[in-house]
Amino acid sequence: MATSTAPRSLVRVERIALRGPGVVILTGPSSCGKGEVAAALCELVSIDSTRHLSMGEILRTTIERSKSDPSFARLLEDKYELSPKVNIFDCIDTNDELSEKVKRYLPDVEKHFGRTPSRFISDDVSGKAVVSQIDWLEFCTAKGLLIPNRWTQDLISAEMERALAADTEGVDSPFILDGYPRTVAASQHLLSFLEGEGLPVLKVLHLSISKAEMSARAGKRGRADDNEDALKRRFDFYVDNVQPSVDYLKTELGGDRIALIDAHQPAFDIVDGNRVFDLHRSIDNVVSTALRALGVPNVIVRDILEGRAEERREAAGG
Repeated sequence: MATSTAPRSLVRVERIALRGPGVVILTGPSSCGKGEVAAALCELVSIDSTRHLSMGEILRTTIERSKSDPSFARLLEDKYELSPKVNIFDCIDTNDELSEKVKRYLPDVEKHFGRTPSRFISDDVSGKAVVSQIDWLEFCTAKGLLIPNRWTQDLISAEMERALAADTEGVDSPFILDGYPRTVAASQHLLSFLEGEGLPVLKVLHLSISKAEMSARAGKRGRADDNEDALKRRFDFYVDNVQPSVDYLKTELGGDRIALIDAHQPAFDIVDGNRVFDLHRSIDNVVSTALRALGVPNVIVRDILEGRAEERREAAGG
């Protein structure tokens, strides 16, 4: 008896749009692929690129603009009390914990900036190291260290306010927050800010990988600061801070707003009898899970990912 197969649909969905105000949060440990998944979601559900806010990119842009744009530097100083002229030991963020942290990393700060120790020692009798707020922001961003909560809260709020104010054409798509919030305090601040702006949290996509997988990915990335101690600190930070922040969001928003996404879904091709890892298909597997978590039907997920794969093949000439 012949077996019948379901005929392929004559209609294929190539593009969809996630519309309406709101925020999708992507969170997870270091090296879990938040940036790749966020970029794919923007492409596949037609989210305007100005609505993709990466905490890492915001920090890097802030540092660059503070050096190259005097008006932006004044804005940081006047509105957000963040300045290259203010010593990290003598600012509104100063506390015992921060002071000890800066002192502990001072040799690394000196090495990072290529400055002699005398550059960091003030002439006053206190003998405190002269590391400015912007110095510390730049160092922490480069090394993947946590910066004061106030800084992240102010900068993410400022970026969202800027995007909303610049929206003169009525962009009808949600924000994607990539890598924020990372602490309970940041989650509390974010929910308060979003409520004031009338922006609901549509979904929290919690990307999950094991400690071993995080280390393996970091090893392939080849960053200078991806040593064993740094990786342990990052994973410990995830366990001690990011996971509790997700638990807080679950309590405040309800369990249906949180989706745990397996961010390790490897795909392989067979080449000359050998299994060869396929990065693009592996990312697509994770994106597929994220799309379904956002409520996209399976048949549409299949169609738009098949279209994405075809575009890659055409771009590669095959």
